[in-house]
Amino acid sequence: MTIQITSAFDSGNIEVHEIDSTSATLSIRKDKDSDFFQWFHFRVTCEIGDELSLNITGLKESAYPQGWPKYDACVSEDREYWGRADSSYDEAIGTLSIKYIAASNIVWFAYFAPYSMDRHHDLIAEVASVEGVICQTLGHSLEGQPIDCLTLGNGEKKVWLYARQHPGESMAEWWMEGALEMLTDYADPHARRLLDKCTFHIVPNMNPDGSCRGHLRTNYAGINLNREWHEPSVEKSPEVLCVRNAMDKTGVDFAMDVHGDEAIPAVFIAGFEGIPSITKKQLEHYHTYRDRLAQRTPDFQTKLGYPTAAKGKANLSMSTNQVAERFGAVAMTLEMPFKDNRDLPDDEQGWSPERSKLLARECLATLAELIDDI
Repeated sequence: MTIQITSAFDSGNIEVHEIDSTSATLSIRKDKDSDFFQWFHFRVTCEIGDELSLNITGLKESAYPQGWPKYDACVSEDREYWGRADSSYDEAIGTLSIKYIAASNIVWFAYFAPYSMDRHHDLIAEVASVEGVICQTLGHSLEGQPIDCLTLGNGEKKVWLYARQHPGESMAEWWMEGALEMLTDYADPHARRLLDKCTFHIVPNMNPDGSCRGHLRTNYAGINLNREWHEPSVEKSPEVLCVRNAMDKTGVDFAMDVHGDEAIPAVFIAGFEGIPSITKKQLEHYHTYRDRLAQRTPDFQTKLGYPTAAKGKANLSMSTNQVAERFGAVAMTLEMPFKDNRDLPDDEQGWSPERSKLLARECLATLAELIDDI
């Protein structure tokens, strides 16, 4: 039997060039109106026991070629549990070769465990039904999808958590699911403290159009939302505009923008060191949070990460810098790996939805410990 391959579903992305029995030559479709591409998500129909050989070509021109070496593709046969398939990258020709022996007639492959729009709406519905939670539609995407915001807590500190500006970074919404599960568990002592001290505004998915379309980095118009925060517009980036407008109304004391990094095999945060108005106190709070999180969980570290901007040289089109500058907030970008955590590798799953959700709990528990000083 010749295998069949499709990506005609929510967040699907693959181009099929050739199929020969249980082997296939594939490539990744670019984001609409953009040259970004790296995210893939497709389904293979096959026979149980088939030795699948799937070759994704053209990756030398992908958004982050450095993301492919030592990367293993995600694989699932039930769309609940995502493991890793043995993969190898030929840098000379730019081809990722995925090998997998099928244990089911249908097998899904993805760049990371997908977080579907159906699951997003289930999450919103479940959390919105919890007493004390308010769900608002801050605005709409270019294709008319709601930008959902969940508000909970009664405290004076204004905390904003938001994710998936870059839609292919699906680990960010798994993190959000973990955060919301914790904050709506009123038996959790850290959650109770946070809800007493803070009012949370949580946007689990800022780019629903890109998420549904199988984009890596951009919205329907091919715009990278995390370069729009200085001057968002109705025409190009209404997703950012409605969130920033809501922030202007509430103010911001603490903010976390949740992402994934293609190349760096670690969890880390990036700050706002180069903003013009930075204060010593603001920077001290950021460093204290970062160092305390590293003490709490071995899944977080401070050695690997991005270089810091020189004073006054921060890119204010990026959300963390804009929010820190605009509100004097303690703001940060949290990055999780597409690969695995170098310091705590998991050969079976690599970095996973489960670890993303657990990390959210550690991030919030750290905030609970420090909230009186922020």
